Amino acid sequence: MSVAAQDRIVPSLELIRRTVAIENAYTLSRLRILEAIKGNPVGVFHRKVGRGGQALMARHLPVASFNRIAGLAEGDESELEAVLGWYRDERVAVQVELVPGFEGPALTRELARLGFHHSGFQASMIARPRLHEPNRSLTIEPVVGDEAMDEFTAAYAAGWGIPDRAQFLRNVRPWPTLPGWSLFLARIDGVPAAAAILFIQGDMAYLADAATDPKFRGHGCQTALLRSRLHIAADTGAEFAVSGAAFLSGSHRNMARAGMELQFVRAIWTAVDRP
Repeated sequence: MSVAAQDRIVPSLELIRRTVAIENAYTLSRLRILEAIKGNPVGVFHRKVGRGGQALMARHLPVASFNRIAGLAEGDESELEAVLGWYRDERVAVQVELVPGFEGPALTRELARLGFHHSGFQASMIARPRLHEPNRSLTIEPVVGDEAMDEFTAAYAAGWGIPDRAQFLRNVRPWPTLPGWSLFLARIDGVPAAAAILFIQGDMAYLADAATDPKFRGHGCQTALLRSRLHIAADTGAEFAVSGAAFLSGSHRNMARAGMELQFVRAIWTAVDRP
């Protein structure tokens, strides 16, 4: 059998289930850091839905990934009205994510009855982690120590357009200590240019939250960070690495350049009257 044939990934419902599980675990890990801030000022809440779904809420942080329902399956439709009512009562816009193989007509009919419509797609990408040659034009380094964390958050905040970097830094100080987390910083000529996170749980790796300072876009930082994290995931023995991005976005294309392949396309459902 050739190396290419050995590396080929055969899609399955079990792989999709594991992908959704590690995505939810990573996001819950992030939200619990915010939830632990005295007084829970962000308004973080989460609850289980159905057999394997998670309803996530960050009331005062209108980020889609923090205000979503993920992991639903056919048969969970009886719980939709109550959980969507919870978001409505809290005045939080929520998106519902459905993945192929777990959706079904009863689930989608109930979403439509409750005023939701299919409004977007997201690509789920997957790869078998492999060792990669480093990119000689820039350097990728793990984030260790307070100075490196300051530089990481500067690049991350610039990339995501976060206005209050000082508050953001205070909120995310615990990130390097979280179980399964590794942070990485890309430098160009020694200057912090981009940041990314690797989350490992069991034999699954999740390539999360990459961002490039706008001043350094177009220099290959994201592809280099993807390959570096795939290298680290391989070195730690992960069987699969997964990530996600808006379908055909720049991030989706960067993942393809780094050797990742399309696993499935997720359907995003939002309220018809959502602004």
